[in-house]
Amino acid sequence: MPKKGKHNAVEKPQDRNFCDIAKKFRHNIYGTTKGKIREAVLQRDLEQALVTLDSDQPLRILDVGGGQGQIALFLAQKGHHVTLVDISEPMLELAKERAKKQGLLDDMTFVHAPLQEIPKQSLKQFDLVLCHAVLEWVVEQQAALQVLQSLLAPHGILSLMYFNKSAQRLANMVYGNFDYVANGLKVKQKVGLSPNQPLESEQVDKWLDQLNLVPLSKTGVRCFHDYLRDLEKAELQFDDLLEMELRYNRKEPYASIGRYTHLLLQQA
Repeated sequence: MPKKGKHNAVEKPQDRNFCDIAKKFRHNIYGTTKGKIREAVLQRDLEQALVTLDSDQPLRILDVGGGQGQIALFLAQKGHHVTLVDISEPMLELAKERAKKQGLLDDMTFVHAPLQEIPKQSLKQFDLVLCHAVLEWVVEQQAALQVLQSLLAPHGILSLMYFNKSAQRLANMVYGNFDYVANGLKVKQKVGLSPNQPLESEQVDKWLDQLNLVPLSKTGVRCFHDYLRDLEKAELQFDDLLEMELRYNRKEPYASIGRYTHLLLQQA
């Protein structure tokens, strides 16, 4: 039998952070049509969350894995105090630069920490907790949801967006990647921005039900964009595409085939 050693040890899966490619996000995600749709959809949904919370005082908001701070800055501009937590220091620095340019540094707090370590930061609880496009990079996903729930104040709202495995499967069938789908959407070599652990909505719903979080809304993010046969139309007719996304992305079956699923859930 071969001797056990470091060459034979099985590497444990690890959470992903983006310290190495922080600036790449500007161009590959945030600076694209898909990024613009994502931002517009989240802003629309979060406006609903603010109305539901119905406070005449500034809210305490936590943005977990908030990256460069697009959504955090949007909420800070509305007069709320936003704590942005990220595992990537380069991402936090980019967010600070943006906050400084917009005169919002006093309305924000920046914390360098992984999701799992947030309870140790003595931040107390929040009226609104955001966790967008983070869960699919985390190994212990159910435990991560428990952490998020613990950070919510009574009747607080969780804004959770995750990479939808059903939509990933559908898109790859449309592209004709039959072997990839048959292999469970697994490849030997991961692409840098391809999520490690996309989620099945049925599993997420079970976990959330166990936490007694009450669903307020479900939105598909990019229900049409990622299925376009002519990708140039996303650029050439962006306003028309965005209008259709916003019109239909809370209606079934479209809400369930968005590349991401965005849920608003309220603490009982």
